[in-house]
Amino acid sequence: MKVALIHYWLVGMRGGEKVLEELCKLYPDADIFTHVAVPEKLSDTILDHQIYETFISKLPGARKHYQKYLPLMPLALESLDLTSYDLVISSESGPAKGVITRPDALHVCYVHSPMRYIWDQYHVYRESSGIVTRILMPIISQKMRVWDAASSARVDKYISNSKFVAQRVEKAWRRASEVIYPPVDVSAFKPEEGIEPEEFYLYAGELASYKRADIAVQAFRKTGRKLVVVGTGAEREKLMKSAGKNIEFVGRVSFAELKSYYARCKALVFPGIEDFGIIPLEVMASGRPVVAYNAGGAKETVIDGKTGVLFGDPSSDSLNEAIDRLENIYPSLRMHEIVEHAKGFSPEIFSRRISNFIESELAERQAVAQ
Repeated sequence: MKVALIHYWLVGMRGGEKVLEELCKLYPDADIFTHVAVPEKLSDTILDHQIYETFISKLPGARKHYQKYLPLMPLALESLDLTSYDLVISSESGPAKGVITRPDALHVCYVHSPMRYIWDQYHVYRESSGIVTRILMPIISQKMRVWDAASSARVDKYISNSKFVAQRVEKAWRRASEVIYPPVDVSAFKPEEGIEPEEFYLYAGELASYKRADIAVQAFRKTGRKLVVVGTGAEREKLMKSAGKNIEFVGRVSFAELKSYYARCKALVFPGIEDFGIIPLEVMASGRPVVAYNAGGAKETVIDGKTGVLFGDPSSDSLNEAIDRLENIYPSLRMHEIVEHAKGFSPEIFSRRISNFIESELAERQAVAQ
């Protein structure tokens, strides 16, 4: 069986690329197709595979400004000749699923998210763009939505990375999907034995408006509790100006430092809406609870009252109420239960589930063919 893996772009090792990495391990002889690849930013596991780029990679400045060529990506995908492949697995966040496959080939799409910039986050992206992009976006996005919806029919089976994303797949493409949570390298994190949590809460992640770090800053400014903010982004300067002395911005840190913050914090504060959210599970694998907004992927990974606390309103007051509740139940939380819960999202479980799903689909097709 010849296998093709389609990934939107390969310019770093984030959550989507971690999924691709596990698919590479499952199918060691698979070929990878992508719009743009930057080899020095990729893992050895991915680089062990033959990587083919679309014509997007040959356009001026594509290595850095690949997203500006979004209107050309449908044509680039449809130009790929995949007629020799029996199994095609596309990894969708940017355009990837719109390839054309053989009628008898199985095309499975793993969805990290329908394209945010043309669907649910369209107005957020447009508002934060320059004047030229703001003018062009309504025209380009309308055409992209038509193609995106039409090309969704080319996929045989969908897998979503959370129930939250499955709802968005249903909304955008009117297609049902299996939910298989993405792999989290929980084995890379562990509690620091014998060390009690320190008296600080942690925010970790990009400082972008949709991550809602502003809610955390407002909440901790009101109470005077200590908050350590790990990460950088467009909102950093504005957040620092509004923060009190009890809020420390440490910027980007090494992996070793990040693990130490995870293991020493009293809890992670997670106020944004994420499609899935890997950081909360990394913190739980470190033995610490999470205070998260009850929406998006977090409501599927944080067990209220056992591995953390959920709050229902995206406001600083609601967050502070949740922290007060966490403080009250903290003595009853069990570190080993938090860690065991995180282990349920390991790469091994992801690989087993996705392998079983695909093998089942292939077997069903074979039975029908006979």
